Amino acid sequence: MTPGARGRLTSMTTYALVHGSGDGGWAWHLVQRALRERGHEAVAPDLPTDRDDATWDDCVDTVAEAVEDVGDASDLVVVGHSAGGFVAPLVAERLGARLTVYVAGMVPRPGESAGEWFDAVGWHGEMADPDPVRAFYEDVPPELVAQATARERPTSARLGAAPWPMASLPSGPARYVVTTRDRFLPEAVQRRVAVERLGIDRPDAIATGHCPHLSRPEELAGLLARLVRTESPG
Repeated sequence: MTPGARGRLTSMTTYALVHGSGDGGWAWHLVQRALRERGHEAVAPDLPTDRDDATWDDCVDTVAEAVEDVGDASDLVVVGHSAGGFVAPLVAERLGARLTVYVAGMVPRPGESAGEWFDAVGWHGEMADPDPVRAFYEDVPPELVAQATARERPTSARLGAAPWPMASLPSGPARYVVTTRDRFLPEAVQRRVAVERLGIDRPDAIATGHCPHLSRPEELAGLLARLVRTESPG
């Protein structure tokens, strides 16, 4: 048990924070710090999604190795942002996570590729702000926008076309966090995904754009901590 800046907790949860397309683990650094201040552990590795030869197994291996480095990660929560929603359930299944959380997440179906996902959920390009900075970082402080864009990483076209490999989503508990001011993935699309793919008709919500881990990291960390307290181990 680790004492946090906000008081002593009865147990420590390890959060595996999975970044989205174009990002790296840095995108989670503020949430990572906020979770540690609350007495938890958090890992946020760079996925090998910038490699043309990367596979889903490679992505899961990377997260699993980061979790293993923590030591005792028997109480594990996996959080996937945006396209990280394709990796998060794979990690949760392999490592036996107690909870999977999708943040503005792309929840996959068996055999579906990330490239096919958008048409399948009814998203089309006109829904996104044509300015990519506004689409992804509309409410992020300018200094963080500059750092995020400087760290942008390429995304493997091969991985984007690779079918999602599991026969079904993990049977354990899942939650969905809707970003209600999202200019890339509209709130209505996220809510439909939560209902149709996870059976969640009342998802959690945070009044941010697409990147709450940068715009409202304390609020997101607090929400993630509350989800653990209210969700029974599955």
